[in-house]
Amino acid sequence: MSVIELNSLSSTPAVQLRKATAEPLWFRWLLTALALGFLTLFLLLPLVIVFGEAFAKGWGVYLAAITEPAAAHAIKLTLIAALIAVPCNVIFGLAASWAIAKFRFSGKQLLITLIDLPIAVSPVIAGLSFMLIFGARGWWGEWLNEHDLGVMFAVPGIVLVTIFITFPYVARELIPLMQEQGREQEEAALTLGASGWQTFWRVTLPSIKWALLYGIILCNARAMGEFGAVSVVSGKIREQTNTMPLHIEILYNEYQFAAAFAVSSLLALLALLTLLLKSTLEWRAAKDYAEAARLRQVE
Repeated sequence: MSVIELNSLSSTPAVQLRKATAEPLWFRWLLTALALGFLTLFLLLPLVIVFGEAFAKGWGVYLAAITEPAAAHAIKLTLIAALIAVPCNVIFGLAASWAIAKFRFSGKQLLITLIDLPIAVSPVIAGLSFMLIFGARGWWGEWLNEHDLGVMFAVPGIVLVTIFITFPYVARELIPLMQEQGREQEEAALTLGASGWQTFWRVTLPSIKWALLYGIILCNARAMGEFGAVSVVSGKIREQTNTMPLHIEILYNEYQFAAAFAVSSLLALLALLTLLLKSTLEWRAAKDYAEAARLRQVE
């Protein structure tokens, strides 16, 4: 149909052209109800059950469950693993994204593929791989035993697999953004006499700060909730190598449901805080982007 025919149809009162994106009201309400029902069933209801079961026997039982020695050690170990893994991944993510986005070198595509490897590999397989390297019968196991260095079934092993599982998150948030920004600003700063360190702190970092914080939040949430790889290398030793997810599993298998849900509520609370921070960062980033676009239009 030609443009003239479309114009003639649109000018005829008896004929109404419906927009391609317009749907009947009942259909929109149906889609909205399905989406809300799905979120309620698979997101809100489990959270309500977790918190309800956690406080079902009162505050006394709840506090006792999260402060008893095994739970306190599991919380401490989870925080230690996250506090080591997240800074390591921030350093790696910044270095990798800077190299990939700002420089040309052979093997760049291989590096990008390796960054995605922990996402593609099952966490259990990752844990087994570390066992083959650092375990008693692994490649370095004999040397580690001779020097009395414990990696597997100890804190170092938990930290190593946590770093491996979480290191794509910061890099994957920064690489697309830095590639889109290009190298013009950094090259201009270097031309004006700035050092590489000054260029990074004053030019690159301010432009990627929201993506960096977003990647840190995702990395931290993944580190605290990791189960598969940690369960392989930890040995699940009470008050020694149990993280919060492993401690919850043991409590549930021992039919200590109140204690299991109490510790689970802490992880759920961390997830909710992560979601809140994520939404806040997205709002701030959108606001800054809109302000920058407005200033460009004024100029």
